[in-house]
Amino acid sequence: MWMPVYRGLSILAGPLIKAILERRVAAGKEDPHRLGERRGLATQQRPAHKTVVWIHAASVGESVSALPLIDHILINDADAFVVLTSGTLSSARLMANRLPERAVHQFAPLDRPRWVRRFLSHWQPTAVIFIESEIWPNMIVEAKAAGLPVILVNGRMSVKSFKQWHRWRRLSQALFPKIDLVLAVDDSAATHFSALGARQVAVSGNLKLASPPLPLISADHHAFIAALGDRPIWLAASTHPGEDDIVLAAHAHLVQAHPDLLTVIVPRHPNRGGEIRDMATASGFSAVQRSEGRLPTPQTAIYVADTLGEIAVFFAAAPIVFVAGSLVPVGGHNPLEPCHFDCAVLFGPLMHKNAAIARRLLACGGAIEVSDAADLARQVGRLLTDPELGHIQAAAAATEARRNVDLIGTIYNQVAAFLKPSGQHHEGP
Repeated sequence: MWMPVYRGLSILAGPLIKAILERRVAAGKEDPHRLGERRGLATQQRPAHKTVVWIHAASVGESVSALPLIDHILINDADAFVVLTSGTLSSARLMANRLPERAVHQFAPLDRPRWVRRFLSHWQPTAVIFIESEIWPNMIVEAKAAGLPVILVNGRMSVKSFKQWHRWRRLSQALFPKIDLVLAVDDSAATHFSALGARQVAVSGNLKLASPPLPLISADHHAFIAALGDRPIWLAASTHPGEDDIVLAAHAHLVQAHPDLLTVIVPRHPNRGGEIRDMATASGFSAVQRSEGRLPTPQTAIYVADTLGEIAVFFAAAPIVFVAGSLVPVGGHNPLEPCHFDCAVLFGPLMHKNAAIARRLLACGGAIEVSDAADLARQVGRLLTDPELGHIQAAAAATEARRNVDLIGTIYNQVAAFLKPSGQHHEGP
């Protein structure tokens, strides 16, 4: 595939894309009140006399990792304004509460030339920053046509992705040289981006290492702790289909030695809460959902925390955290988030999206890798039985998590030179 073909197909696919959007609305995967944003129609006004920076992230994890960079942009330029785009309802809902002043969320325009031009015409950004592996050909082409610098921060590229881009050589040869700066997470990713034609590539380290502790709402924390009492507790954070049954199987093993154990499950996608509650009930466990406004009672065995933006409440309450997305082929979630709350961290072997962080935590004794439900139950049981082991592990993890507080300054300094205004941008025909 090469660029004119891709662009032509994306134009011709308009009716199909609109039909897909309608089906996604019906399935609850799109906000019907903001559907125009997917076609580049803004639902908020551009602030006058501000320097707008467009940052695009895929979903929750990438949006959260962008927050320290957004803060630095706004702190260092009083006239700056950030438009953060993403493509999921969960990220939109979370960012509604997490974005600072002078920053707004919009759903990303889908990758059709006219829709991207419409977005650019309204917001008139001075630069475009993509987070991690968000590489959309029309977004990049239209940004360059408007005279904008294009930057990729926290750039990731697996061997599989590199091989795919290499197969699409004509497209990649036309696309990657248009990216002005790639800040890659590691040497392997940097090598891949350079081989594909990116002009300026540097290894910056992982932006997630610079993330501050998640915000904790003290009233919610105190209410949960009061309901918990002195029961033992552990947390399965950001689970995906195929992992909840593993967690439930581990709980079945653990309650034999710890009959008053509370297992908290935070699904990555909160709309799965009812499904997980039903799974727990079918397994013979009393389960309640937080989305129904309920706290655990002494009889609750499984607490399904199916709400957005509250995971810090459970990090602060649970001394043991299993970071999910790592026993199914998702790639694992950020294992540093619970480390800021002095948790003993466990994860599975499928951590390729956070491989460097996982290796460092394992090397310093700050994490344990588990392989299946029996291994998960064994390791959680060991930490429940001997809390001092968990304290030692948590201390090592916390030290590692706090070791990179200056990283965001380095990343910002590399990006800052590209954030100066470069003219006005128009939608075009």
